[in-house]
Amino acid sequence: MGIVFAPLGLVLVFTAAITPQWREGQARLGMTAPGSLLRSGLKGHGMGVRSGSVETLLLLRSDGLWESCLQVEHSELKQCWPVGGPYQRDPRVRLAQGLVLTSLFLCGTGIVLACIGVRCWTDLPLRGVAATGGLLVVMAGLLSLTALGVYTHNLGRLGMVSPSQGINNHRFPHLSLRPAGSLYFGWLGSCLQVLGGSALLFGFKRPRCLTCPSCPELPVCPVCRSCAEIEPETDVYEVTC
Repeated sequence: MGIVFAPLGLVLVFTAAITPQWREGQARLGMTAPGSLLRSGLKGHGMGVRSGSVETLLLLRSDGLWESCLQVEHSELKQCWPVGGPYQRDPRVRLAQGLVLTSLFLCGTGIVLACIGVRCWTDLPLRGVAATGGLLVVMAGLLSLTALGVYTHNLGRLGMVSPSQGINNHRFPHLSLRPAGSLYFGWLGSCLQVLGGSALLFGFKRPRCLTCPSCPELPVCPVCRSCAEIEPETDVYEVTC
């Protein structure tokens, strides 16, 4: 369970980290100018716009940890760019970036240690190494859950300029922001990391030594299931009174 869930969680968290769909929003933009740049671009993509008429476009905005995108609905007009400005400088976004990067590093290290500790090609695992790998994977899952929680809790306020800074925000269309698909990938991957790491951490308890049925005081080897201190040639008889 741990060997399967831990890499799967790592892939999901990595996918969430590199995709720009942590939050998304829609805004309606009215075009009244006949010679506007956006109008000309839509004409070039085969979308007819009548001159002098008022047209409404639906803009789709999406933000991630390292990339933002803007797309016009029902068209091929899409532009992506690295995050910048107030959104990039927001301390909560910087915190989420650091936590996700640390989580990816810890999870990768934990998976390597778990593979070394499990040792599927041998009879006995290295329980301490496997448990250490599981602990790192659990810590990675908790860090990514913390990053996702901070981002989701402040989703609508990240990078927003306050009116007290003297910037007129009425020039820009209102954007209704909501959680996007990358967040769900991150939540699922983080939960899988916690489950997989816990399975590795608690799944390699030291087994109790079995005893030989005829000689209870002698331990039984867990590998060959035979009495450890009795020679194979020795005949053992059970005597009852």
